[in-house]
Amino acid sequence: MSLTTIFKTATPVIGVVHLLPLPTSPQWGGDLQQVMARAEQEATALASGGVHGIIVENFFDAPFTKGQVDPAVVSAMSLIVQRLQQLVAVPIGINVLRNDARSALAIATCGNAQFIRVNVLTGVMATDQGLIEGCAYELLRYRRELGSDVKILADVLVKHARPLGSPNLTTAVQETIDRGLADGIILSGWATGSPPSLEDLELAKAAAKDIPVFIGSGASWENIGRLMQSADGVIVASSLKRKGDIQQPIDPIRVRHFVEALEAGAATQQVAPDYPSIVSAK
Repeated sequence: MSLTTIFKTATPVIGVVHLLPLPTSPQWGGDLQQVMARAEQEATALASGGVHGIIVENFFDAPFTKGQVDPAVVSAMSLIVQRLQQLVAVPIGINVLRNDARSALAIATCGNAQFIRVNVLTGVMATDQGLIEGCAYELLRYRRELGSDVKILADVLVKHARPLGSPNLTTAVQETIDRGLADGIILSGWATGSPPSLEDLELAKAAAKDIPVFIGSGASWENIGRLMQSADGVIVASSLKRKGDIQQPIDPIRVRHFVEALEAGAATQQVAPDYPSIVSAK
């Protein structure tokens, strides 16, 4: 299955549903229906605004574990994803923070979601949760064991982290694809709301070859046309919120403005004949 088949476009916009604190989170409010209602509102706003996909993540569960989340988190996210599947027609993905890729894959596989985001698929990153090691060995075998075709979008040199050592970006991208078997690459800035540089996107795109590269943070309607010159898609959250405030719900008007800005930028680009498009993942 190709990623263009999933998103119905060669330049997908993937909006993010940031779930309110879930059970066992320090800020858990005790009402899963409230969490569900906010997720329904945000997913509907994203879909009506024209995004091509949605990723659901436990963003407000901070501080995050570097390992496996509590089973209650998996259960809650599974219920929410099942509900969102009934509300919106766009593909849904899962990100279980900080790096519980097995749980994300299980939720996605059982809930008929199409993709997951993995912060550290290969390598070792120093984070505020401690050292997080790549999980490619366990994850790819688990996907085979489940008989799943859920796609793996993997961050390279993920935000809010520093690599153990000083890997070259080109090498990191190549190893994430060739040795981690990622289906897509995500490149972010240094933190939430910070975009990657155009130079880094160009390096990542050249190293990834035919594997799609997604912008993972910092995209806005002001910069998306420029950033998409060297990317295949974008995952966006902060700039779609009311007043651009990460704590606020999704604003469908801001979503529409963002999608229109991306489409306008794509329409003005002169695509060279040998420019790689999104093709079937490994």
